[in-house]
Amino acid sequence: MIKRVILTPNPYRDKNFQTVRNASKILQDAGIEVRLCLPFEVDRTYDLPRDLRFHKLDREIQNTDLVICFGGDGTILHMAKAATRQGVPILGVNIGTMGFMAELESGELDKLALLAKGDYSIDKRMMLDVTVRRDRDIIYHDICLNDVVITKGAVARIVHLSVRCDGVQAMECGGDGIIVATPTGSTAYSLSAGGPIVEPEARSILITPICAHDMASRCMVASDKRVITVALTKNMRRNAFLSADGGKAVRLNMGDIATIRKSDMETKLLRLKDRSFYDVVNMKFKNE
Repeated sequence: MIKRVILTPNPYRDKNFQTVRNASKILQDAGIEVRLCLPFEVDRTYDLPRDLRFHKLDREIQNTDLVICFGGDGTILHMAKAATRQGVPILGVNIGTMGFMAELESGELDKLALLAKGDYSIDKRMMLDVTVRRDRDIIYHDICLNDVVITKGAVARIVHLSVRCDGVQAMECGGDGIIVATPTGSTAYSLSAGGPIVEPEARSILITPICAHDMASRCMVASDKRVITVALTKNMRRNAFLSADGGKAVRLNMGDIATIRKSDMETKLLRLKDRSFYDVVNMKFKNE
């Protein structure tokens, strides 16, 4: 039963926090305790409403039953790591464009009252664990819900990458980079790069080249049991950049090894509606 909820609005999407205000009233009327927390630090020039009290997310998330994100998929991805590490489920309310992971649209807030009745289900989503080693040192480690992206950066040139699965050469390609995605991430950047749509229950890892410079490079779908390693090749004077779920990028040098595998952690997405993944696909792409 949901008794305590954190609301995390994206201040750049929820104008004057009107959506989160409406949601807060519905939840409180249903007997649920509510706390407001910002999902990220806002620009210092942004003026927060004085009639709303915001709490510290890292403190409140240790004692909550649910995090409700108001924004687009980026807001959900930003919250996924913190919530998953605490074992707290997430519910997304879409105020963005696509909002593929969101459960509700901004006009469906009345369904939040179902939380007090226990009328919901939990959808567990696979995550990826990514580590970058430089010689014997680990220079980067993170988890992600959507994807790990390795790109050439902003310069108009080709980056050459070698991809191995369990130590066996699987792909070597030159182009803009490569995406290693979960099934959840199959409808994000990987799809734009030509990858397939994969339903979330399919435990697999997608490897999708970005603007490959050779005809032989194709998207591969590997088992979630595989360990994927990516390294630069033929780039003695060049670098690549790695980012997990669109977060801060880390520079990769020649000799660095990025290791990507299924994480032991799973993101919990709370569901209030009984609908198929294919219903979501049809609705989102029809409205795009």
